[in-house]
Amino acid sequence: MAALCEQLGVPVDDVDVGAILELAKDAAHQVERPAAPVTAFVAGYAAALKGGGQAAVAASVGTASELAWSWNAGPDPSTPTLS
Repeated sequence: MAALCEQLGVPVDDVDVGAILELAKDAAHQVERPAAPVTAFVAGYAAALKGGGQAAVAASVGTASELAWSWNAGPDPSTPTLS
């Protein structure tokens, strides 16, 4: 993680690995497995658009996790799967 943060110019202290992994788990289990990396990416992108930093990351991860936990629509048939 430290090497990746250094290469991307991201302060390592701004990356809450546990929260991001928990978000990926929530998306994989509550929505469907392929949603995990996409959800984590979109949460990170949203945090960046809001100026980045720990607070923006926490807010985006929290919102995405809440959505995953409220998800009850079932899989989207138009979404590619990993079969």
